[in-house]
Amino acid sequence: MQTFPHALIFDLNGTMINDMEFHLRAWTEILNNDLKANLSSEQVKSQMYGKNSELLVRVFGKGKFTEDEMEYWSREKEKRYQKAYLPHLQLIKGLKGLLDKAMEKKIPMAIGSAAIPLNIDFVLDNLDIRKYFSAIVSADDVIISKPDPETFLKAAELLHIEPSGCLVFEDAPKGAEAAARAGMKTVVLTTMHNRNDFPLTDHILAFIKDYTDPFVLSLF
Repeated sequence: MQTFPHALIFDLNGTMINDMEFHLRAWTEILNNDLKANLSSEQVKSQMYGKNSELLVRVFGKGKFTEDEMEYWSREKEKRYQKAYLPHLQLIKGLKGLLDKAMEKKIPMAIGSAAIPLNIDFVLDNLDIRKYFSAIVSADDVIISKPDPETFLKAAELLHIEPSGCLVFEDAPKGAEAAARAGMKTVVLTTMHNRNDFPLTDHILAFIKDYTDPFVLSLF
């Protein structure tokens, strides 16, 4: 009898859609062309976790921007990302089948993302997949973003499932760390990082390229 998982929690960007290169381009443009940070692509990539405001503080230090300024650059970055990515927007291969199977099995699902609601809505509504998710936790719903476990713990709470019964799908080392700190097992999508970027820990069950991987099929 299948006892695990009792619930599925998905990160969004790089996990449900393969869009991280578009985020990287948008951030590189904002940080270097607009804000004159003079960072390499790898340096920008290394900062791409957590809330947009947290990224700006990590790069420029506290006090560089007002809250209104950080909100402006956050939304401006997402506008540029969405405009560039919209023609390419699609679910990662095999994910639609997983969502359908989990819904058929009555396994509750949530999104636990550091994205702002603007970006989550962009994906859910354009792809018409909102119906699959009983809970959504965005950057606006937590005090501290990943690698803090709050995002995933709040998702589990909203699903009424113990953390140990939740399986997280993630693509980023900081996201996988957040899942581990929440007491959850993780499946890692290798869309932007390879397995060498992740510590070898027991909570990571598999590294997969997409959702057609045999490991995903074995869950059911």
